Amino acid sequence: MINSYFSKDTNPNTFFTLKITCFILLLGAFNPIFGQKQENLPPALDAIKSSELKSNLFTLASDSMRGRRAGTLDELRAAAWVAQRAQEAGLKPAGDDGTYFQFFNLKRQVVDSSSTVNIDGKSLVLWKDAWITAPAEAMLETPVTWLETLEDTTTSYAGKVIATRLLPPSPLPAEGMSLWVYRYALSAIRQQAGQLAKQGAKVVILVADSTAQSKIGFFGHGMEEGTYAIEGVEQRDFDAPPVILVTQQWADALQKGGATVSLDLKVNRFDYPSANVVAKAEGTDSKLKSEYVLFSGHHDHDGVGEPVDGDSIWNGADDNATVSVALLAIGRAWVEKPGKRSALFVWHGAEERGLFGSRFYSAHPTVPKASIVAVLNGDMIGRNAEGEAALLGAIPPHRNSPELVDMAMKANDALTKFKVDTSWDAESHPEHWYFRSDHLPYAQTDIPSIFFTTLLHPDYHTPRDEPETININKLTKMTKWIYGTGWEISETAKKPALEVN
Repeated sequence: MINSYFSKDTNPNTFFTLKITCFILLLGAFNPIFGQKQENLPPALDAIKSSELKSNLFTLASDSMRGRRAGTLDELRAAAWVAQRAQEAGLKPAGDDGTYFQFFNLKRQVVDSSSTVNIDGKSLVLWKDAWITAPAEAMLETPVTWLETLEDTTTSYAGKVIATRLLPPSPLPAEGMSLWVYRYALSAIRQQAGQLAKQGAKVVILVADSTAQSKIGFFGHGMEEGTYAIEGVEQRDFDAPPVILVTQQWADALQKGGATVSLDLKVNRFDYPSANVVAKAEGTDSKLKSEYVLFSGHHDHDGVGEPVDGDSIWNGADDNATVSVALLAIGRAWVEKPGKRSALFVWHGAEERGLFGSRFYSAHPTVPKASIVAVLNGDMIGRNAEGEAALLGAIPPHRNSPELVDMAMKANDALTKFKVDTSWDAESHPEHWYFRSDHLPYAQTDIPSIFFTTLLHPDYHTPRDEPETININKLTKMTKWIYGTGWEISETAKKPALEVN
């Protein structure tokens, strides 16, 4: 049949071109990758635009958002911005009372600014000379007992103020671990103060060693901000002794004989609203549209703190403005070409304070919990090597749905072709990365869940996490991978099954 298309007068170049065309058509018939049908791919990939991702990223992670710290107006401003953009994308409200919001109370405790610490009548400046490691109440004036070592773990120190030098924790945090000094100091404080509390100490004063002193303002910012909890999450035990970390300049005063400490510590307790932003796009199938693919991220970060190289705003561009804007782009794509199942988008609040938004939503979903067929969570998706990414919840013991993992890998093979790292999922990995993002509460309540990320980098939880550092091309590809995975779930009649252990 093919030969009948040509006469002996046909131009040779035309004949060659037609032969090549026929060859390509035949190749496509036998090669499933080369000749892949477009309808098998997500239909609205073009709705995910790099320019839009970049514009939204630079707004959400701008200095004007002041780092979006939970427990401040800045987080609520960011939540309102996300809700407005979700509405503009065509997503419908899916929060409480027909709104885009699900509010919950953070139960916050902070040291009152009028609190005082004195050593031999000399005032220590809070958050400069002395850090109250957790909100605590105390009023006393009493002699200090200085300990040169902590080798004696049996003597009772009941009713005494014990002072000693901060010692390295055991074991040390793994070499190269993120926020190493932060982990070093907090582990050391917890170990030493815990031991002295067991021995009855009424107050524990620890003199920073050189390692802790070098970054004391950095990790001390969290102490100044206090502690957070939500209803149902245990708060600090106020029967525990106050623990105070002081700078090295106070060591001599504490260890001389007859030193006296005077404390007047007060705590303010109050509820402060945080918010999840919740939106949806309805599916097209008469039965499956009652089920949801949940796309998850968080819109908060660390706020304003101790300046680093003159910059005091933790912008949180990668963590987690990247995913916040990715969800907006996926939402726009879903509105343009809805899947069979519905899509649910949750931008969680207060993730950085303890996964509180996802803990609250997983306990109080605004759709029937049984209707959530899978959670696709993202956290930090815009940095590191161009062709590499990571998937957590992908291998035992953290994998809870092999079928969901297979769908994610299938979407990557078809769309983005990242070299996928699953090593951070290992139980022995020192970062314990699996436990540090918003998929966790869902997985713990038996919903198939996975976690997309491009992993840590040196700017993690510093003011250097700026929008200019984000690889927009990689962010776009990661967005498409998450979208493609959600589309695969939406179009598959059988929902991903939980792994039976």
